[in-house]
Amino acid sequence: MASHADIDQLRAQLEAIRERAGVLESTYTKELSSVHPEFREGARNLVHYLALRESNTHELRNDLRRLGLSSLAHAERNVLASVAAVHRALEHLAGRGDSDSRELAGLLQRRNPTADAHRQAILGARPEGRDVSIMVTLPSEAADNPMLVTEMIAAGMNIARINCAHDDADVWTRMIGNVHQAAANADAECRVIMDLAGPKLRTGELEPGPGVIHIRPKRDPMGRVIAPRRIRLIPEDVLRRGTKAAVIPVPRQCIELAEVGDAIRFRDTRGKKRRLSIAAKDDKGLVLEALEGSYVATGTQMVLMRRETGEKILYEVGELPAVEQPLLLHIGDTLIIHSDNTPGEPAKEDADGHILAPAHIGCQQPEVFDDLSAGETVSLNDGKISGVIRNVSDGQLEVEITKAKPTGSRLRGQRGINFPKSDIRLSGLTETDNTNLAFVAEHADAVCLSFIRKPKDIELLLAELDKLSAESLGLVVKVETKKAFKNLPRLVLAAMRRYPVAVMIARGDLAVECGWDRLAELQEEILWVCDAARVPVMWATQVLEQEAKKGLPSRAEITDAAQSQRADCVMLNKGPHILAAIHTLDSILRRMQTLQFQRTS
Repeated sequence: MASHADIDQLRAQLEAIRERAGVLESTYTKELSSVHPEFREGARNLVHYLALRESNTHELRNDLRRLGLSSLAHAERNVLASVAAVHRALEHLAGRGDSDSRELAGLLQRRNPTADAHRQAILGARPEGRDVSIMVTLPSEAADNPMLVTEMIAAGMNIARINCAHDDADVWTRMIGNVHQAAANADAECRVIMDLAGPKLRTGELEPGPGVIHIRPKRDPMGRVIAPRRIRLIPEDVLRRGTKAAVIPVPRQCIELAEVGDAIRFRDTRGKKRRLSIAAKDDKGLVLEALEGSYVATGTQMVLMRRETGEKILYEVGELPAVEQPLLLHIGDTLIIHSDNTPGEPAKEDADGHILAPAHIGCQQPEVFDDLSAGETVSLNDGKISGVIRNVSDGQLEVEITKAKPTGSRLRGQRGINFPKSDIRLSGLTETDNTNLAFVAEHADAVCLSFIRKPKDIELLLAELDKLSAESLGLVVKVETKKAFKNLPRLVLAAMRRYPVAVMIARGDLAVECGWDRLAELQEEILWVCDAARVPVMWATQVLEQEAKKGLPSRAEITDAAQSQRADCVMLNKGPHILAAIHTLDSILRRMQTLQFQRTS
């Protein structure tokens, strides 16, 4: 049994937390007075949580556990009520309390009464039988395939995400129309959230390679051909669309004169003779089968061998898409990142393999060069390649590669660039974002702001929304930079000037900037801060990504999806097997919901 002196010491520590909460309320007076009325209670509780977090409570928590009392482990939901409940319990242990146990239980179990309303305001009503919403990034195909959207909603999608970094307003309009129609047909609610690209640093374009296609028949492990490769010949004046078959444009006359049973002969780019047989003809063109590998380039001469007449007609292959030539980078290599729009190129070598000129590539936001110094680090392609800046000169960075695969890592155009240790000063809204914002305000339920670093970035967006009179548009704050994480409480308070609001844990760039080994710790802290503010949380990036892309999830992905049940919404990215991924996530969230409730303290 604890002595009165011990209990008095614990009470004093709790009193110190309450006093600190009062001090911080004064410190954050300006922010608290600016939040939306719906968020006043949550904003004050967030400040109280900061007071709890600043206090050294490790020994306090252990002492409370030994007494069989709440250790304030989940106090972020209602900080002062939790502290008051423990304080009242200590009074009873000292024989000084006069409240009954039902009042104590009421304090300990008190929950944030407005959190569900805040959640519903931006995410919509909870799906039947599932507390957590599922948000899915729409592929471009969703604009012209209403059935895909219908199937996504039937599988469990509650929110459709449109990434403004891809497609255009015409495509987005068709996507949104399909979402609204499919939701109406299913008598379901499906909200639309649009994601502004923000000041994302990306590599520039690469020098295009030759227009060539590699035809490869299917082989067994011994290298023997077991099935021909199917190739489609289409008229060169027809728009080429995605297909599993290799697509080669040829003059329309070649398609019109050819018949099933005819053959196409040619020499490939290596000078090897090849023969393709015509297996089918339809309104799209010809289907040919190849039993040998070959390389076909723009301008390759082909001879149509007509079986019935014996006629031989010469044609040339039309324009094939250029093959991108990525930069192959090894540890120790030098990479030049430049500010102009010159297409990137691999390193140039002499006959003996000596580097004559290092590989180079552009940066789409060269204004950041003014904020960089030698010795700072750079991360490329979501952290797959890393380096150290050795020299900063006018218009270019000289980078020494320090991290790459043993066999070399490939860097392509339009890949992310991060400077984790640099103080980058970029506006939170780009010109493109401002242009897209008008569309978003008219057609979406909420807007995501990417690559936020400081409260001013949010203030810029709010000012633009005021100009558009978009009072009802929700706001999603994406936490994906080191600065955003460090400034998180002030970012949340700045966002709470608007209603409704949510926070997205964008784990991809966040891990790159802060370190992969810290990601679990960071997402935990973000959950706590948002829980204290009573702001809903979105759990995003690489959830069931392998299943969405390849059809089969990894074991680690299943565990990650199960943990995501602690958020209010989980985001899936697009992929050819996205329907299977939605079904899997829906099942996991429903099962974990019961287990999570059983473990509630």
